[in-house]
Amino acid sequence: MDFLSLVTVLETHWPIIVLFFAIALLYSSVGFGGGSSYLAVLAFMGIAFIQIRSTALLCNIAVVSGNVLLYQQRKLLDWKRITPLIVFSVPLAYLGGMLQISQTFFFILLGFTLLFAAITMWNSKRIVGKEKVLKKSGTLKNSMYGGIIGFVSGMVGIGGGIFLAPVLHLTHWNTPKKIAATASLFILINSIAGLIGQYSNENFTIDWGFTITLLVTVFIGGQIGSRLSNRYFTAIQLKKATAILIAFVAIRILWKYLF
Repeated sequence: MDFLSLVTVLETHWPIIVLFFAIALLYSSVGFGGGSSYLAVLAFMGIAFIQIRSTALLCNIAVVSGNVLLYQQRKLLDWKRITPLIVFSVPLAYLGGMLQISQTFFFILLGFTLLFAAITMWNSKRIVGKEKVLKKSGTLKNSMYGGIIGFVSGMVGIGGGIFLAPVLHLTHWNTPKKIAATASLFILINSIAGLIGQYSNENFTIDWGFTITLLVTVFIGGQIGSRLSNRYFTAIQLKKATAILIAFVAIRILWKYLF
């Protein structure tokens, strides 16, 4: 992309770029990629339907890749317990990404997904709660969690962390730090699988000039967020503000496509 093209992208899409930077900064600090919020912004700003999912997944990958490396260095990834979660999620995320779904069905599914994400983020005390007694979960349960979440995530165009993290916290699957690390890895792997599935779809298309600008933006935001980790605002304050925005977009989308 040449300089003139970059200037054009910045002039045309600067509100989206600013919002993506803020989202990456926030979500990376708590182990998420931000896929649900990227989808909300892209849908609200009227970006072409066929580009929304792939763009959000690529941004997810850019944000959580750095997080996963940091978590691995801090030895927070419990591979023995994580493996059952991803064994079934990867092929199902790929299948979900391959599905050719209508624009109406996509936006209805997206609306309910965003609404769920908003409710989850509003109840954020569970996400950043204190250490609790851990419960052992069987391989079958972990495989079911991963498979179902992977399939839905692949269809919608997110990594699935916004679904997985609440489930793991509610079941006392592990400590909050290790759950955040697990969610980051889950998002990374499923975003890649979902993106490959979408690429296999004959209708796959993407605006690379616009997308590369967003990728650089969210990568920088994600790196800053993962290191600052909410120095000026608490995770709860930031999540509740984000939840209100996501809920607004979700209700707007559902109202338009259901009524």
